[in-house]
Amino acid sequence: MNIIVFVKQVPDTTDVKLDPKTGNLIREGLESIINPDDLHALEAALDLKAVYGADVTVISMGPPQAIDALSEAMGMGADRAILLTDRAFSGADTWATSFTLGKAAQTAGKYDLILCGRQAIDGDTAQVGPQVADYLDLAQVSYVFDIETVTADHVVVKRRLEDGYERVECRLPALLTVIGQMNTPRYSLIAGLLMACREKAPIKIWNAADIGVTTAEVGLDGSLTHVIKTFAPKFERQGEIFEGNMSGMVKNLVERFKENHLITP
Repeated sequence: MNIIVFVKQVPDTTDVKLDPKTGNLIREGLESIINPDDLHALEAALDLKAVYGADVTVISMGPPQAIDALSEAMGMGADRAILLTDRAFSGADTWATSFTLGKAAQTAGKYDLILCGRQAIDGDTAQVGPQVADYLDLAQVSYVFDIETVTADHVVVKRRLEDGYERVECRLPALLTVIGQMNTPRYSLIAGLLMACREKAPIKIWNAADIGVTTAEVGLDGSLTHVIKTFAPKFERQGEIFEGNMSGMVKNLVERFKENHLITP
């Protein structure tokens, strides 16, 4: 069994700040981590590797420093890793990102299962996984929290619903997006990290030409959407002072509650 896991290096959003003038994320001094949901996807792949002898390939698209995330994935137990890095990839929306990842999966070779996190914490769109599945014409199941069984041509999973769960069987190859309730990611092993840092480590670096795409198809040029403005919402308190006798002020307060539908008439 061959498994591909998509991971993304993201800023640690526990301490995110925006530039008040530009609206852009201030990345200086901000620690980068593997997207949490993607860690759960990688852990699921490694569990399948232990049971079925699967071969796990991790793919990430990002700047050169994203190789740190791939090294961590190798330390956890992935067999090989691919970094997609090219100036042409920058500025990609979810459409262009999904196209690039889909082309990388095709270039990487045969796969039976593709796993990725439900969504990235720096975007929260939850669109990339399903869009990759659509591009590759794969069966897909989202919000997976348990992989029950895997056969030569089918997989049975449980996906979370608002009021319970749904048990789904789908054909292979397939793409699954997983949620944090699925497992507890393991720590990287020192031996794995050392192997990832060696010159001959199985981490490949691909650019646009390596996956057979033109610059017009990827990155900002290949994006169907463009961000016009990013800003942090401002919360301002508004107050009103009632004057007069107690009964009059209470009456005015009740009227305000009714106007704002806080109480029924």
